[in-house]
Amino acid sequence: MDYKNMQFKISTDTDRGLCRRGCGRQDHQLNTYDWLADVPGINEDTDLVEVQFKNTRKGYYHNIYNLDLKKGDVVAVEASPGHDIGVVTLTGRLVKLQLKKACLKSADDIKRIYRLAKQVDIEKYLEAKSREHATMIESRQIAKNLGLNMKIGDVEYQGDGNKAIFFYIADERVDFRQLIKDLAATFHVRIEMKQIGARQEAGRIGGTGPCGRELCCATWMKNFISVSTNAARFQDISLNPQKLAGMCAKLKCCLNYEVDNYIEASRKLPSREVVLETQDSDYYFFKSDILAGLITYSTDKRLAANLETITGRRAMQIIEMNRRGEKPVTLSENGGQQESNSPVDMFEGDVTRFDKNRKKKKNKGPRSQEPRGSQQMIEGGGEQHRRQNGNREHRYGQQRKPRNNGEQRNGGESR
Repeated sequence: MDYKNMQFKISTDTDRGLCRRGCGRQDHQLNTYDWLADVPGINEDTDLVEVQFKNTRKGYYHNIYNLDLKKGDVVAVEASPGHDIGVVTLTGRLVKLQLKKACLKSADDIKRIYRLAKQVDIEKYLEAKSREHATMIESRQIAKNLGLNMKIGDVEYQGDGNKAIFFYIADERVDFRQLIKDLAATFHVRIEMKQIGARQEAGRIGGTGPCGRELCCATWMKNFISVSTNAARFQDISLNPQKLAGMCAKLKCCLNYEVDNYIEASRKLPSREVVLETQDSDYYFFKSDILAGLITYSTDKRLAANLETITGRRAMQIIEMNRRGEKPVTLSENGGQQESNSPVDMFEGDVTRFDKNRKKKKNKGPRSQEPRGSQQMIEGGGEQHRRQNGNREHRYGQQRKPRNNGEQRNGGESR
């Protein structure tokens, strides 16, 4: 097969090439890959369409007019009142799966798609979006003047500019009836207030997490589950608030990802309070690697002394032996130290050790000339070494002479 001249074909049919419909605009949060986009007739199963608006706000609509919609199309959808402008992010059978995650209260929440957005709709939409930042700054000042304990995190105008949605964060219940009146009188639009949490605000803003990847709440996470410090305890993570907190200043959502695996693996390990008795001494729990099933014991209850690492199965065996009144010679099974299976770091030590070896090889000459050259170097080096020592002794004697003369003079005067 000629790999150099191989060509890839962009496909919209069933030959399973690179589907251009599945890959859409990647500049939106919660982007979804439609891996069924190249299957024929997939859009005929349902008329549901997923439409995304600003940041992480999404909606689901019926395509009652059977428009030929693809991912990335800008459409005008039904709103209350007027219409809104959004981008199609998903069509076909996968929308039903996304609809289950959205947890809509009733079928009446699913409205209609009017048409593909016209140039007039897009111009009006851009004009409304240009006022969002100034509206947010001014609304924050109005809320501050009213003395409300809340933070307005974002403002989103509807596509036709007739309504503005204010997203706010508040720890307590807020009476914002006067705030709505002042906002309506200032901006002359319909006002809608939506309360969001700190995690939802971080998803709307976006960013990069401590792991170096984009935030989960901005890429795929929709439903937020409560996170407690017990998840960190099960995984033997230090309870440092600075390390456990995410970009939203709450506990990281990723603490719940592997906690079930840690709980299942910890059941195979003995309790930390159990003391292992051997003929040499008693061993106390020091630390453990839960997923690897390894436990490290120390002969001192509070300090790291004579550490020995054994498997959880071996620890269970020793506990059973202690119950029968028996004591093993050592903790390890073979009676000696276990060989560590940890990977060896090739970059440990001096990084320039290879350069030194290379320099030594360059200085070496051919074998035929080695005795003669080495003898000359030794003789020359010996003579040079003796000369240097002689010069040092000569200088040292000169430096010491005045002190000796001074001592003699002092001695002569004393006499």
